[in-house]
Amino acid sequence: LISSATKSLRMEAEILEKKLQDAQMKLAEKDGGKEKEIQGLKRLISELEFQLTMEKSNNESFLDKLRKEIKHKADELEKLTQEKTQLIHSLSQVQEENSLLQDTVRRECEERFELTAALGRAREQVLELRRLSGTLP
Repeated sequence: LISSATKSLRMEAEILEKKLQDAQMKLAEKDGGKEKEIQGLKRLISELEFQLTMEKSNNESFLDKLRKEIKHKADELEKLTQEKTQLIHSLSQVQEENSLLQDTVRRECEERFELTAALGRAREQVLELRRLSGTLP
């Protein structure tokens, strides 16, 4: 009876040892799979961190270019504004000069008209004097 019980317990112990070994093998496989998954995730994290660093670098470079372009455009705008101010000033001077020239031309035309009228009167007087002097002895 003892021998039979011992034999039965040994068989049960062997079965349990076999189940334990199977369970340990499955656990080792799962651990290996989890380790591979962890390594894959670490690799993915490294790649994503690298991409993030590259994107940050590209964005900073792009922002630097935009800042330079904005500064260039602001400088160009300032220059154009100064040119516009100078042109407005020049236009004002030219308009003033034009106005003075128009006044001068108007006065000269009035003077010419007066002189022409005076010349016409003088001719009439000379003709009148010739007529009168022709009738006088």
